[in-house]
Amino acid sequence: MVQSECRLLRGLLGFICLLPVFICAEPDLCVSLKAIRENLNATLRRRFMKMNFPINYTIQVHYEEVFRLRNISRLNMSIDEPLQQRDLQDLWLWVSHQGIKRVLRVLPERHPTRTKYLSKLENLFRRFEEVYNQKNPREEERVLPERIDNIWDRLTDQYYEGWKSVTPKSILDNCYRTMLCLFKECFSKEDDNYDYCKVLNWSNGTKTT
Repeated sequence: MVQSECRLLRGLLGFICLLPVFICAEPDLCVSLKAIRENLNATLRRRFMKMNFPINYTIQVHYEEVFRLRNISRLNMSIDEPLQQRDLQDLWLWVSHQGIKRVLRVLPERHPTRTKYLSKLENLFRRFEEVYNQKNPREEERVLPERIDNIWDRLTDQYYEGWKSVTPKSILDNCYRTMLCLFKECFSKEDDNYDYCKVLNWSNGTKTT
């Protein structure tokens, strides 16, 4: 009887000791985002998305895929139909991931930007998307604000004609800056006095990474 109770107690203590491991193993949104940020640093963006391409090389993207800080400010201006942060984060995730895919489509299989950089970055986005969707389950019954719904319609329109030429580097530059703005809760502790959403800060070169 005593031996059975001892075995049960040891088993219970072992399970309790393992709990922190299971808790720590739970996917974390900010951990995934910081991994993406590390791979979007200015040095890597410049080396693989600019120096590895011909001068003035551009690719075609949807006009709405050029998603800048100014777009975020403009979309947030309307007081008649306020946006949820999730609306903008959804757009950021789709546009950023789509931009990486567009660059990958034009690269030869053995191109160094593909093999040494973009393939890894796309995998990081896939992992983040899985965690993001777990943390933010979709509300099927929710009606999107009209201006957001219109953007999604244009992004998914198979007869779309509003194409824009952009450099590969600018795709990741925009991705990086809007990420810091829309997910500031993951990065604000690193620089509490800096507003990542202010276009002027970036324009003045006060933040270059």
